[in-house]
Amino acid sequence: MSQSVMPGPTKEIAGVATRNRPGAGERFGKAVETSWRPVALLFACFVAWWAVAAAELVEPYLVPSPGATLDVLTGQTSYIWEHTWVTTYETLLGFVIAVVVGVLAAVVMVYSSTVEKTLYPILLFAQVVPKIAIAPLFVVWLGFGITPKVLIAVLIAFFPVVISMVTGLKAVDPEMLQLSATMGAKPWQTFVKIRFPASLPHLFSGLKVAVTLAVTGAVVGEFVGANEGLGYVILQANGNLDTPMLFAGLLVMSLIGVVLFVLVEIAEKLLLPWHASRRDNNVTTSF
Repeated sequence: MSQSVMPGPTKEIAGVATRNRPGAGERFGKAVETSWRPVALLFACFVAWWAVAAAELVEPYLVPSPGATLDVLTGQTSYIWEHTWVTTYETLLGFVIAVVVGVLAAVVMVYSSTVEKTLYPILLFAQVVPKIAIAPLFVVWLGFGITPKVLIAVLIAFFPVVISMVTGLKAVDPEMLQLSATMGAKPWQTFVKIRFPASLPHLFSGLKVAVTLAVTGAVVGEFVGANEGLGYVILQANGNLDTPMLFAGLLVMSLIGVVLFVLVEIAEKLLLPWHASRRDNNVTTSF
C-alpha cells in the first residue's frame, strides 16, 4: 500500500545564498527611497524659480513665473501637443535608424579589422564636427521637410551606439569564444548565443545616451529650418519675447528626453534582469 508523501519545508543548502522575491510593498519602498532625492531637488529648483519670480529679482520678460508657464501649458495644450508630437516622431525615427545602422556597423567593424581601421576615423571625424554647423547644409540639400531633422538626430545618436556596441562585442571573455569554437559552434551561433547577449549591457548604456541626444538633434534641425516642432515653437517664442511659451517648450522638450530615457531603462531592466547594473544596491537607476 503506497503512502502519500507530504511536502515538507524547503531545506537550505549550505553555502548557497537564497533571496526571496521582493513583494509589492518592498518594491514600492525601494522606488520611493531611490526617487525622493531627485524629486526633492526638482522641488527645490521650482521653489527657487518661484521665489525669484515672486520677488521680481528678474524682469518677467526674462524669467516668467511658474504660474505664467503653467497657464501656457494648460491654455495652449493643443498647440503645444501638436508640435510635441512632431518632435517626438522625429526623435524616435532618428533614434531607431541610429540603433539599427549603428549595431550593424559595430558588428562589421568587430569582425573585420580592415573595416574598423577604415570606418573608425571617419566616425570620429563626423562626431567632432558640430552638427549645428552642418545642419543648414542638410536643409539646403534636403529641404524643410522631416528628412533633415531625422538625419541630424541620426548623426548625433549614431556614435554612442556604435562605440558601446563595439566595446560590448570586444569585451566577451576569450575563453568563452575558444570554448564555443572547440565545441564546433559556427560563427553566427557564437554571435547569437555568446557575443550579442554579452554586449547588451554596454549597448543599453549607449542607448540611454543616444536617445537623449536624438531629442537634441531633432530640435537642432528644427532650429535651422522648420515650420513645426518644439524647436520652431522655441524660436517663435524667442523672436516674440514670449518667455512663458519659451519656458513651456523647454520643459516639454526636457520631459520628452526624460520619458524616453526611462523607457530605455525599463527595457534594460526587463531584458537584463541578471546583470549587475540591475542589482538592488545600484543607485544609478531612476526607478
